[in-house]
Amino acid sequence: MRTHIILSDSLVEEIDNLVGRRKRSRFVEAAITEKLRRGAMLNALKETAGILLTKEHPEWDTSVKVAEWVKESRQRDLKRLKRDRHG
Repeated sequence: MRTHIILSDSLVEEIDNLVGRRKRSRFVEAAITEKLRRGAMLNALKETAGILLTKEHPEWDTSVKVAEWVKESRQRDLKRLKRDRHG
């Protein structure tokens, strides 16, 4: 779909210097897509903030416990992957 947007001369010049005039639309589309994805991610984070309680997940009570939980989880995943590869 074609649309008309207004951008400052300096912004268009920066875009053109970066990607060239013939790739301007693709660049603007990619930038808008990225901004929309980030906005959706922020909304999801806001909606789910506080959903996990530390009393239900004591392994996430402190940053030290979280780091240990992540380390153990990754080690379990690596063991599982090795086991799956080697039958």
